[in-house]
Amino acid sequence: SASFFGMFEIMLPSGLANKVDRQADKGGYLGAFFMALAMAILSFSCTGPIVASLLIKASQGEVLEPIVGMAGFSIVFALPFTLFAIFPSWLQGLPKSGSWLNAVKVFFAFIMLAFSLYFLGKIDQSYHLSLISREVFISIWIVIFTLLGFYLLGKIRFAHDSDLPHTGVPRFIFAVASFSFALYLFTGFLGNDLKGLSGILPPATVTAAAPATAASSNPAGLCNAPKYADFLALPHGLQGYFDYQEALACSRETGKPVLVDFVGHSCSNCKKMYAEVWSDPRVLQLLHEQFIIVALYTDDKTKLPENEWLTMEDGKVKNTMGRKNQEIQRTRFNSNALPLYALVDGNGKDL
Repeated sequence: SASFFGMFEIMLPSGLANKVDRQADKGGYLGAFFMALAMAILSFSCTGPIVASLLIKASQGEVLEPIVGMAGFSIVFALPFTLFAIFPSWLQGLPKSGSWLNAVKVFFAFIMLAFSLYFLGKIDQSYHLSLISREVFISIWIVIFTLLGFYLLGKIRFAHDSDLPHTGVPRFIFAVASFSFALYLFTGFLGNDLKGLSGILPPATVTAAAPATAASSNPAGLCNAPKYADFLALPHGLQGYFDYQEALACSRETGKPVLVDFVGHSCSNCKKMYAEVWSDPRVLQLLHEQFIIVALYTDDKTKLPENEWLTMEDGKVKNTMGRKNQEIQRTRFNSNALPLYALVDGNGKDL
């Protein structure tokens, strides 16, 4: 089951868990296997987001992190059974459940609530719903971690909580950490760019610019007003394109090389690169003066006009910006990892 503030229990069908649990009574190796399987079934509602993230990274071409993550995931489930099988006397020393265990559940419920907003933010950015801005995200996180601090101090109680006659040292330390984190988030409204959270927070750039019109002047350094600039923008005030062919055409006209930036709204490492590498004054100067930049979003759900669709050999049609850019990355650059950077000339030849 997954607990939300100790008030709601989200359960898998009881029959599934009971059937597996009955198999565990058989004993021996088979019994141990089904006992572990029952634990995995009952716990998967909480671990699903972690496993899903690892599988997404694997589908994007990453190797080391998914292997290490899945190995750690499996070891965590296997290790307790292995240790208790080797040292059965340890079972007698396990702490009994009680109010402390409910406090742990509520603590992680707050954490899950915070990260649910993080995953919703990825969807919001991919579909350009403009529901969760950076300011809204930070505000909600400030409220969540402030409430968590009050809960740890015993100022907030839920239905299954017991009386808290005094605050223990561990709870006090976690409460201080929670309040401190909320205060750190608040500095984001005072000009702090919160680089430490660059991979989590929505981008600071404004992506709801006014649509470019035919009469509008071209952005500095570009050959024409780029398509999709009404809802996409590069970081740090940089000007660039969001269509591969547009960037190549401008490169042929100006003689500047193209910096191809394969990026994703849901790519935390891409945001971290923008915040910590692209922000370097030396890098920014080079990007401003010497390159035509094209940011190709591989997870954008914007539907393309029919004349820009890609039809594959197997008959599948790539009709969204993300799917089209994915195909460009896969067929032209033999990769699907994010971020990916490449330098090409106006004819698309690697430099």
